[in-house]
This record gives sequence, C-alpha cells and structure tokens, in this order.
Amino acid sequence: MYDSLLALNIVRGPIIITFAVLSLAAALYLLLRRPTRRWIVTAASGLLGGAAAGALTLYITVTALNLFGTKLSPLVITTIILTFAGVGLALVNLWSSRWWRKLIAVAAIAVFIVTGTLGVNAIYGLNKTVAAFFGVTNEKPLVLPLPAGQDAAGSPAPTDAATGLPTAGELGTIDIPHSESGFIARTGLAYVPPAGLVANPPALPVIIQLNGQPGSPGLDDPRVILDRLANANHGLAPIVINPDQLGDDSRDPLCLDTARGNVETYIMKDVVPWVKSHFHVLQDPADWSIMGFSNGGMCAAYFGAKYPETFGNFVDISGDEHQGVDEAGTVDKVFGGDQGAYESFWPVNVMARETYPDSSAVFAVGAGDDQAIPGVKKTFDAAVAAGIHSTYTEIAGSAHDNTALDGGLTAGYALIFARTGWA
Repeated sequence: MYDSLLALNIVRGPIIITFAVLSLAAALYLLLRRPTRRWIVTAASGLLGGAAAGALTLYITVTALNLFGTKLSPLVITTIILTFAGVGLALVNLWSSRWWRKLIAVAAIAVFIVTGTLGVNAIYGLNKTVAAFFGVTNEKPLVLPLPAGQDAAGSPAPTDAATGLPTAGELGTIDIPHSESGFIARTGLAYVPPAGLVANPPALPVIIQLNGQPGSPGLDDPRVILDRLANANHGLAPIVINPDQLGDDSRDPLCLDTARGNVETYIMKDVVPWVKSHFHVLQDPADWSIMGFSNGGMCAAYFGAKYPETFGNFVDISGDEHQGVDEAGTVDKVFGGDQGAYESFWPVNVMARETYPDSSAVFAVGAGDDQAIPGVKKTFDAAVAAGIHSTYTEIAGSAHDNTALDGGLTAGYALIFARTGWA
C-alpha cells in the first residue's frame, strides 16, 4: 500500500482532478452567501487581499530575493495568485459565520494550498509521482549482477516473442560507496536496457545523468524514452546511472570539491569506477556521456569540459551558466573572495584552456526559458570555439519545465545513438 501511494501520479489523473474539483466547490460555497452589500464588500476584500498577498510574496521571493533562480511563467504566477485569493476568501468566512462554515473554511484553506501546489508542480511536470515530489523513491534495489530474464524483484520479466528480449529495461536503486570522496549522497538509480538483461549481455554505452536543484535522482522520463528507442533497436540502449550530486536540496555543492562536499571526487573516483566494475560497459570515451537538467546541466558541461578523456559526450539541458549562478555571494562563501579561483571552474573557462580531439555536446533549452537561454548560448559558443562538435536546440512550447527536459533528453539520446553507430 505504501509503494502504491508513492507511485500515484500527481501531474495528471484522479488526484489532481479531485483536488481541483474540491477547490472549485469550496470556493463556490464560501462565496455564495446572502448577497448583502456588506458581504459583497467582505468577499471582494478577501479575494483581492489574498491576491495582493500572493503578488507581494512573488515579488519578494522571485524578484527581490531570486530564491528560485528563474522567472516564473504566467501560468505559474496565475496559479499562485489564485491560491492566495482562495485562502483570503476562506479567511473572511471565519468571521460572523456559523461553526460549520468556519470548519469548511479551515478545510478549504488546506485544499486550496494543496491544489495550488499540485498545480504548480503539474505545470513544470518534473515531479510526476508522490515519491518524486517528496524526493524519495519507491523503486526496488537493482540486484547486481542482474539475473537473466528477471526483474529487480526476481520475477520473470515480460519478453517479446519474436526476439526473446525483455520488452522493457530495468530500473532500480543502487548503492554507490563514497570511499574516495566521503560525500554523503542520497540513493542513486540505474536503468539497464533490455539488451543488458539477457545472459552474456553485450558491452553497452554509459550515461551519467544528474538532476536539478531542487531535485533528487529520478529516471521516469529517461526510462520511457529509452525503452521506446531500445524496442526499435534490438533492445540496445545505454545504461543510465543517476547518482545524487547534491546530498540534499537545501544547498548546492557546485559539483566541485569544497567545504560543502567533495562532489567532483565522488563522480570521478567513486561513481565512474563503480560503474565500470559492476556493469558490462564500453570503455571508449565516445561511449561515455554525462548529461543533466538545470543545475545538473551545468555539472554536465563542467565534467564534459574538464574530463574529455572520460566523457566523450555531454548534454547540457537548461543548464546554469556556471556554478553558484543563482546564489549571491558564492565567491565569498566558498572561495574566500578569490574571484579568479572561482571563475577558473566555470565551464566556459575550462573549455578555453582544454583541448578536445573527439568530444561532442548537445545544448538544449526551453524556447520560453528567458532566464536560462543566455547562459546556455554562452556555454554553447565556448564549446564551439574550443572545437567540441556541438548543437544548440531551443525546445518549442517549453520553459524551465518537463517539456524542455524531454526535448533535451531526446536530442541527447540522438547524439549518443549516433556516436555508437546505432542511429
């Protein structure tokens, strides 16, 4: 039952529809009273006061403090202001009303807040399940080595009658030791395509995928896209490893070795060797890729720029321009005020001093993501100047959201499949 609850879809389906209907019903109930002049003024004051409080909150958090590091879309702003307006309407129903109206008003406040939260999450679409929203996973541990023809729980995997291959890849949690770095990461995930689930599997390419901030390891979208590609390609697709480069959502370790955690050592000396020792993978850098979204996109650009001998490909999806771009005072907090030391780690500056005999990159960003586009373009230009075979794509109809993520993943996988000779 617990796993079923965590797996519930909160982007589309009965949960978000139910809360939307409850919110509408509650708003109508709280609004419809005997239409006296006093009540009309009171109700209007509650709605307008709540909306004004929402607008002020948005101004402080988004404009003044830049807590989210990006502008919010008009739809998100509208959802938040409507949520505050609903709360304002509920609050004015607490005065001069009977006890049952007060009770419904209190319950309505909770319903409005949950509905608004679900609505904003659905607009971005990055957290599709209850588990993803709370940063936990309901996936089972991936048993290594994988028993041929079985899934993570040891049950027979569905197979295609024509090929004998499983019809879908396997996704499960993994436990990567941190013996070299000491970095305390959250539980990672791994995806193994159908061709990796048979006896004597072929050596496969590798993708290291990094999430955004806030965010936690999650491979729901990659699994769907890669299963589709694998089914059209004799079960072949890359193995995807999704480690945690944050530790928790409250602060950004910058994908470097700092007082905030040795993330760079964790990725390069813990994660990469562990993958090579636990999976049957190809060894050429052309078959190793690192990709990520938002904060993870910046990390992918950094690792791809600094370690071309490991990662022959990198995919920057809506990535930050450089480490700590959204956090004021990073140079003082992390680098003791040394601006030169800080800038030496920026991907564009790493690219300017490295050489790339055979590196490829994909840069993708939502066409409506005005906050991220300049930085992604600047990193793309630096990659081209450094001799990296690069493409730049703006994903139509998207901003800093799930549509941009899926578009970037698709573009990145096209590069990786082409590099393997599968395309």
